Amino acid sequence: MHDLLWHQYGLIAIIFIWSGVVRSGLGFGGAVFSLPFLLMIVNDPLIWLPLISVHLLFFSALTVIKNHKKSSNTDNPIASTINWQYLRYALAVIIIPKIIGVFGLITLAPELLSGIIFMIIAVYSTTYIFNKAFSSKNKYLDIIFLMLGGYISGTSLIGAPLIIAVLANHIDRHQLRDSLFVLWFVLVSIKMAAFIYVGIDLQLIHHLWLLPAAGIGHIIGLRIHDSMLTADPKNFYRGLGLILFALSVFGLWRNFY
Repeated sequence: MHDLLWHQYGLIAIIFIWSGVVRSGLGFGGAVFSLPFLLMIVNDPLIWLPLISVHLLFFSALTVIKNHKKSSNTDNPIASTINWQYLRYALAVIIIPKIIGVFGLITLAPELLSGIIFMIIAVYSTTYIFNKAFSSKNKYLDIIFLMLGGYISGTSLIGAPLIIAVLANHIDRHQLRDSLFVLWFVLVSIKMAAFIYVGIDLQLIHHLWLLPAAGIGHIIGLRIHDSMLTADPKNFYRGLGLILFALSVFGLWRNFY
């Protein structure tokens, strides 16, 4: 990020606050719900993905460690906020497509990668608009969703809706967020290792001001997480889906015309 105007830096800070709210409030969506906005400012995913990745690593680890300590202080065996058994299975299915996706990320041209991201988000947005989330009811479709979600996660960090369609059917709701955080931590660690190996700029200097911005959002998200568990978020997702769809269409037009 170079030569941006002051109001663009302000918008970036607001977007990262928003990503923190979504990430800690829902357990997913920090990239899906923020990356289209960021690409409107600088249309290069390899600038934003390292920043989002570091934030996800930091805040997911912080939340899981905090909740693990809390649950370990009780004698209730079901108090754990992580379903380790299903996570091991899911990771075994996801890992190879994930690595293939990471290879695609570091070899594709930025404009093509942005176009792919906008197309994927346009598809996601329609599921929110029409309240038709991805769902899986059999083990073979589970495997397809996990593999496809792993590949998309490798290329762009936005495979969460497909992966959640599977995990939500096999993990109790009170364990879902932290189980997802553990999964994201492992998957993003693979991506970060690839970034470092090929010498991609991790934008470390910008963490000095964007980590506090995401931290504000993280605290807000933690405070509203419990209410999100019991609330009906259909209208929230529908409105957000309309915005994401409009952004995706504009982004595709800008990329290819």
